[in-house]
Amino acid sequence: MARPADFSLRALYNALDEQRRARGLSWVEATRQMNGPVDPSNRHAASKEHALSASTVKATRIRTVSEGDGVLQMLRWLNRSPESFLPNRDLANVTRAQLPDVPQGGVLRFDTKKLYEKLNSRRQESNMTWQDAASQIGVAAASLQHLSKGGRTSFPQVMRILRWLGRSAAEFTRVAR
Repeated sequence: MARPADFSLRALYNALDEQRRARGLSWVEATRQMNGPVDPSNRHAASKEHALSASTVKATRIRTVSEGDGVLQMLRWLNRSPESFLPNRDLANVTRAQLPDVPQGGVLRFDTKKLYEKLNSRRQESNMTWQDAASQIGVAAASLQHLSKGGRTSFPQVMRILRWLGRSAAEFTRVAR
């Protein structure tokens, strides 16, 4: 369920559409740009594993949840931070939270193990159970614990966690090949 202070996928869609139109691109062409140039030495494996589809990008208009790494690719194309899509954002923090550059053939991903470590540390320092932390954050306890496996995360949930931690999304990203 979306909350008023959540990352806005609808606002992301509007920004993507505005940028796409300004560049005179179709959704397919814009999505190709978001995916970046294909590394000729690894044309098949890397490009297919992390490639966005135009339908995934356009679905941000109606979805309430979207896969985190894909959203990072969209944000990089816009040259914006996830924090810039939060209501009542602190503009100074938005500027500090810019996403890192990614070399050709790389893709920006969330480092969910690092996020889990910080989350678990904060939870333990506060003498909280997973359920206590989950209630404060607004995410299921199982979703928080699942981060320890290093898998994927989603928007807007990851931004709820980061807001609770008082940290930027950029601090918990890594470049994957």
